[in-house]
Amino acid sequence: MTDHYLRGNARLSETHGMAQAAADAEFDLFVTGPVFLDIIFTGLQEAPVGGREVLTSGMGSSPGGVATLAVAASRLDLRTSLGAAFGDDMYGDYLWSTLADDEAIDLTTSRRWAGWHSPVTVSLAYDQDRAMITHAHNPPRTDDRTPPRPRARAAFADLAAERPDWVDDAIADGTLVFADVGWDPTDTWDAAALRSRLEGCHAFVPNAIEAMTYTRTDSPGAALERIRDWVPLAVVTAGSSGSYAADAESGETAWAPALTVPALDPTGAGDVFLAALVAGTLREWPLLQRLRFANLCAALSVRDFGGALAAPGWAAVCDWWEAVEPGSWLARDYAFLDDVLTTVEHRTYGRAVATIGFVGTQHDHPRHDASQPRRRDFRIADTGE
Repeated sequence: MTDHYLRGNARLSETHGMAQAAADAEFDLFVTGPVFLDIIFTGLQEAPVGGREVLTSGMGSSPGGVATLAVAASRLDLRTSLGAAFGDDMYGDYLWSTLADDEAIDLTTSRRWAGWHSPVTVSLAYDQDRAMITHAHNPPRTDDRTPPRPRARAAFADLAAERPDWVDDAIADGTLVFADVGWDPTDTWDAAALRSRLEGCHAFVPNAIEAMTYTRTDSPGAALERIRDWVPLAVVTAGSSGSYAADAESGETAWAPALTVPALDPTGAGDVFLAALVAGTLREWPLLQRLRFANLCAALSVRDFGGALAAPGWAAVCDWWEAVEPGSWLARDYAFLDDVLTTVEHRTYGRAVATIGFVGTQHDHPRHDASQPRRRDFRIADTGE
């Protein structure tokens, strides 16, 4: 047992104690980072090439960037606060109203900047993947316009380049910090530097390529064995190969298979996975249950286009569960939903729209014929926002 692992256990005990002190926090999740206007094209029959016009059958606009994580968390009933920069342009109007009014996300720590245009990403969904083109400038930096960080039970930190200043204070407050890194543009993949940035964080959730490259391993499972000593909760997402995790507090290790669904747009699936993982962690679910739920929510999100606005709420989870064949492996693995779905409010939510300014339509979740009995009925309330 290494000294680092012993230090990790000590930090785990301390973090757990502080998490108890944060139980009365105003929010369940604090998210900060750049927010983009995403314009998504789907139904491409071929990849764009120079000098040719390619027609597409689907288009939608949606909040993107870190807003995807915030929306996905809010739709799972986590009290969510987002700190981000917004322009004072039409795109900023759309993003702000969608997040604050439609998705009930607190924007107290966000700011709108005059004369600064909102970042825009065009996402091209093609061949079960997506390519993205982004136009953005850094927002103005003035300390006097940054409100205090709210207290939250959990928070998300992007540790790709440096450790944000607020992370140490959040950890001291008892906040469980979930960290991610993204692609290393320097191509150095310095594991020692990353471990230093992760100090005190509760969870690290890289994808398989990131995890294997940082750890110099050749499989997601091998990468997990390395990073499980870095943080109390280590998770590696591997797309169609499922997800792997190790929880130092409970001693659990787990692998959960991915779910196969008709995929339209994979944009934001990783953020939806993370939101569901946070929700399961705050509900103190067993590790395998958390992974299965996160895989399910990520899978449900790719059935629609729009990243953030494709994130499932509890109504979508309920509809999927009601359609599961009794006696199947899904019915066995997801039996915990029987209890969960009786404790949550089931809402439907707006989806991505082709033109900004249109009123978003509600998700067309399948509904049962009233003349046919339901195998399960968990719908407590359908407020139809």
